[in-house]
Amino acid sequence: MDLTFVWPAFLWALLSLPLLAAVYARLTRRASRYPGIFSTTTALVAAHRASRLRHLPPMLLAISLALLVVSAARPVLPLPVPANRSAIMLALDVSGSMRSTDISPSRLEAAKSSAKAFLRSLPASVRAGLVVFAGYTALLAPPGTEHARIEALIDGVSTARRTAIGDGLIEAVAALPGRVRPNADGTLPALPATPLPPGMVVLLSDGRSNAGIDPLLAADLAAQQQVTVYTVGVGARVTPDNAWTIGGTLDEETLQAMASRTGGTYYHASSARGLHDVYRKLARSLGWERRPTEVSAAVAGLAALLLAAALAVSWLRVHPLGT
Repeated sequence: MDLTFVWPAFLWALLSLPLLAAVYARLTRRASRYPGIFSTTTALVAAHRASRLRHLPPMLLAISLALLVVSAARPVLPLPVPANRSAIMLALDVSGSMRSTDISPSRLEAAKSSAKAFLRSLPASVRAGLVVFAGYTALLAPPGTEHARIEALIDGVSTARRTAIGDGLIEAVAALPGRVRPNADGTLPALPATPLPPGMVVLLSDGRSNAGIDPLLAADLAAQQQVTVYTVGVGARVTPDNAWTIGGTLDEETLQAMASRTGGTYYHASSARGLHDVYRKLARSLGWERRPTEVSAAVAGLAALLLAAALAVSWLRVHPLGT
């Protein structure tokens, strides 16, 4: 646990707690020298109940004081919060081979369903966008928080000929805040001097690039613009007997290299369920980030609850229920 404190000097006050405990123990021993005499069974029962709760209020009070000291030191913990500073682009292959049925009901329909589930799993404040590519590329939605609108756009997607994986990545990267398109010679224009906000691309393909820019060159350009690319290869490695497929084999080596060159991860899915799990995992990891957050108020609130519990137990000792 990466616990830090804004004002750690306050923690020295915790050293006073053992002294308070010693004072309490001394007072307890002194009080025990003068035992009371009980003449009724009811009084004996009440005394027994009270003795069981005797040390609980001081213990709760001590813990409450310790928490108040910790709260005063302003503790900071890395907590998961929505990645509001980030932007995520979905890049979806819509080439003709996505009509293959080795993934039921088809690769494209499974990809659509998983992409929509991904959007629904993101915090509402996280920006997401959509690019589709075949032999062409199209930016259907720039990064924004209208996730339901993007889901509707996904429903309307259809297939086209050829596969331009590199162009699809370039289009997705250019849509991210602060990023630019490469020049005709493959170089990048001057990037903004300000720090770039986190940008990520989730690219899904089921085939091998046969049009447009080299996917590995596109990955290098993405890395130069501080974009992390997560690639998803979809399609059964061994085609089921009852399935219909079209197109060439999945180029896993290129998809793996694209992810590796940008610091991302490659995933393979050979079923609709597996594809859904991949996108769910990506939504959890990309939609949230751990950010240092001060938790003084939460610690102080817990201290107040323990103090209230100490007062309640102390009252029960004096006024036991049922007596």
